[in-house]
Amino acid sequence: MTENQLEQQVERAVLVGLSCPGFTAAQGADERTMDELRALAETAGAQAVAMTLQRRPAPDARTFIGEGKAEEVKALAEANDATLILFDNELSPSQMRSLEEMTGRTVLDRSALILDIFAQRARTGEGKLQVELAQYQYILPRLSGMWTHLVRQTAGGGKSPIGTRGPGETQLETDRRHIRRRIDKLKSDLEQVRQVRAVQRRQRKKTELPMVAIVGYTNAGKSTLLNTLTGANIEANDRLFDTLDPTTRKKRISDTQEILLSDTVGFIRKLPHHLVSA
Repeated sequence: MTENQLEQQVERAVLVGLSCPGFTAAQGADERTMDELRALAETAGAQAVAMTLQRRPAPDARTFIGEGKAEEVKALAEANDATLILFDNELSPSQMRSLEEMTGRTVLDRSALILDIFAQRARTGEGKLQVELAQYQYILPRLSGMWTHLVRQTAGGGKSPIGTRGPGETQLETDRRHIRRRIDKLKSDLEQVRQVRAVQRRQRKKTELPMVAIVGYTNAGKSTLLNTLTGANIEANDRLFDTLDPTTRKKRISDTQEILLSDTVGFIRKLPHHLVSA
């Protein structure tokens, strides 16, 4: 593959963050979290071509960053041939839709970006189930935003403009029921996996070997350390969330003592609470 072909395959992204006095540390953006967003974008397979950090007294209800800033972001995207706009903050479905209409680009918030990375990285059955569950839980409250181009049918049979009558509400409710059923099924499957894990945990405890976990920030080198200490030969790359499925190996630390050493999923700032299980 030529260098030009490779460049064409990489999505170009504009990174956007908003800082407000009333935001908590988990809600706001700053230079440090924007740098982390750049690393997340690269991990997902995108190239960050521009970055802007907006400071305002409060978020705009419609566009989050205000219409003037949204036009500036659109101009940045056009100037840099970007097809993707990534927000370091969490957006509401209506804000995401308004921004996409104004900029003509795909708009994703931090949660959606992390979920995309998780979907790429999950390898085990449990990992894939957790990621799929998190994706559906993310999508469910946003479904109504996907159907706003169709006028809702009123319960009393009220009239809708010509050309907009149809299955809008019916399809929306069908989608909701389908997703809720899928969420219930995933939770049931995960509970079975947890029971198997619980049995494995009890068996490990019976060995009376001390259990040691390697913890730290994502991409800090935890998997590399486990490989060095135990020869585990697990995949270790220079990218965020390379490990989503923990690995445990035995390690002899003296003539008479062995331990169980576990790699873990790395920490990251501003991880939305609903993504913790995933």
